[in-house]
This record gives sequence, C-alpha cells and structure tokens, in this order.
Amino acid sequence: MAEQKADYYEVLELQKGASDDDIKKAYRRLAMKYHPDVNQGDAEAEKRFKEINEAYSVLSDEEKRSRYDRFGHAGLDPTMGGFGDGGGFGSFDFGDLGDIFGSFFGGMGGMGGTSSASRRNMPMQGDDISTKLTIEFEEAAFGCKKEISYNRVQHCDECSGSGAAKGTSPETCQTCQGTGQVKVTQRTAFGMMQTARSCEACRGTGKIIKNPCDNCRGTGYIRITKKLDVSIPAGIDHGQSIRLRGQGNEGRNGGPAGDLIVGIVVKPHKVFERDGADIYCEIPITFPEAALGAEIRVPTLEEDITYTIPEGTQTGTTFRLRNKGIQIINTAGRGSLIFKVVVDVPRDLNSEQKEALRKFAEVCGDSNYKKKKSFFEKLISRVKDMVDDDN
Repeated sequence: MAEQKADYYEVLELQKGASDDDIKKAYRRLAMKYHPDVNQGDAEAEKRFKEINEAYSVLSDEEKRSRYDRFGHAGLDPTMGGFGDGGGFGSFDFGDLGDIFGSFFGGMGGMGGTSSASRRNMPMQGDDISTKLTIEFEEAAFGCKKEISYNRVQHCDECSGSGAAKGTSPETCQTCQGTGQVKVTQRTAFGMMQTARSCEACRGTGKIIKNPCDNCRGTGYIRITKKLDVSIPAGIDHGQSIRLRGQGNEGRNGGPAGDLIVGIVVKPHKVFERDGADIYCEIPITFPEAALGAEIRVPTLEEDITYTIPEGTQTGTTFRLRNKGIQIINTAGRGSLIFKVVVDVPRDLNSEQKEALRKFAEVCGDSNYKKKKSFFEKLISRVKDMVDDDN
C-alpha cells in the first residue's frame, strides 16, 4: 500500500486544477520560505522543504501530475508502473531549483546561476557625494564662480586600482579557483544537492592579494581632497542644489563615477528679504515727507535710485519697482523690488519743536486726518444704532 502522505496540492497551498504558472509561483514562494539556508537548524522547516520539493516534482511534470490526479499517491507507486524512469525520485531534475535559488542564495553549482564573483566584478557606478557651499546674497542674485574643496574616493595611482603592490598582481584564489564561490553538498530526500556560496578566502572576488599596496592597503581605492571650480547660475536660491555629473566617487570595475551634489546656502541680506524672484525692504520716511510728498532714496541690488512718493503717503504703503529683483534662473527675466514706507515718528523733541507741533495740530484740526475722521464717524454711527435699537 502506498505510504500515507499529504495532498500535494495542499502542500503547495493550491486548489486542484491550478495552472502550471500558479504551481511554479507557489513553489518559488514556499521553497524560499522554508529553504534550509534560511532556516538553519530548524528540523520542521527542513521537513516542510522536502514535502514542497516532492509535491513540485510531481505537479510540475505533466505525466506525473496526470497519474496523481487520476489515482492519487497510488498512481506514483513504482510497483504500479512508476514514472517509467526506473528510479522514482532518484532522477529529480534540479533545473528549476537553479533558476529559483540563484537569485536568493548565490546560485547553485552547475546550474547556470549567476556567481557572486561575476556580480562583484560587474561594473558598478560610484556613489554620489553631497557638499554645501555658502555664498552671499548678491552672488546668488547675479551668479558667480566659486572654488570648492571636497573628499572623493578614486582609484589608487600607485597600484592602478589593482590593490597589489608595484611589481605584483592579484593571484587567482586557489580555494574557489577564481570563481568566487565554493560548492557545498547537502543530503536531501532526493539525493545529494549542491549549492554554491561565496568564497570566504577571497570574499567572493576570485582573487587573492598577497602583497597589498601600501598606499591603499590593498583596496585599490584612496580618499583624496579635490578642488573644483563651480559656476553658480544667477537666480539660484537658498536650499537649491547643483549636480555635477561624474564628479562623485569613482566607479568600480570600469563603472561610471557618481555625481557631486552641491547644496547652496545663501547668507541673509542686511536690507533685503527674498521671496522667489522678488525682493522686499522697508524704507523709513519722515512725517513731512509723507505729508508733503518727497523724493526718497531707494536701495537696489545694483545702486541706489531716486523715487518720488506722493503727498499724503500713509505709513505701510508699498511701491513696486519692476525688473529690480532677482533674475529668474536660466532666463533673462527678473522679479520686482517691493518696498514699504514706514513713517518714522520723531522722538526726544525739545520744547520749541513740541510747541511747533501743537500749533500745527491746531491749524489742521481733524479735517486733514481722513482715517481718523472716518473712524470716529463710524463709531458715532454705531452708538446711534444701539440707542435706536433700545428705543
């Protein structure tokens, strides 16, 4: 009588009639989950892994699956016709295993998996480097050229990046014969299974450096301080960055270098504040200038200009000077200069000045103060409305 075993569809967590693609997907997922390399020392996981492989060996084979679907486990009994290969599970095809585990466990020996040595020796792009550059407000507005200094990893000139001392060269690792992998044989329910792991002797590179270069200590790379001229475009703002292609760390095995990312820090200005391409400032004016109108001096990023404010200008009034702001980056356009006038109320008046102001106030009365007059008219109107409501 055939040995009592779990249903193969249940083992792979599938329904009967599952497609070939569903079977393969289920097998990949479960085999990765219960693989002995992932669950070292776990007897239950090892048992589950054997069941999964046994189920897949049947359900992935059209003829075997047909027998199983018709007769169950009895249809797989060698005494009832077997599989026609005379060896039961002894000739199990590990081709799929190589494809599946190659991406998870470094490939399986002799199954076409990508070796760790191949991966380590593939061209690899160098890392990006970040640094900061502090510039003046005007330099950001008009652009400039700055020299920066930063640390960068590059090939060692002494050994040309080989890591071996002058006059010597790396040797082929005798442990893995230059493959970067060593084969490990494991006994399974289906016989001896070979897997490949990274060679510890050469750390998967396939090479041994017996006489390391003194300059790079056998790494093939050194860290240097590099100086570079950087062009800062007009209009750049605080917090923006410039990417310099190929100026980062050098790549490995002929791979391209990374990039240098220069973060811009703009110092605050003593007079102006910036919002995008516009700049803002406050300009104090005297009471007579506000009342009578005047020509005042207005600072800009280039030079001071003269601007005429009208009589009766109120404190807090803003004026806009177009094309006097920051250049819009990578364009010819510029923002505006927006300035606000603030009446500077005089302090520490002497007796003569105070008396003159009193006389001025008497002459003006309230008729010349439109805002004050309007305010109190609204207030009186509000009180009348309240009285009318009470009556």
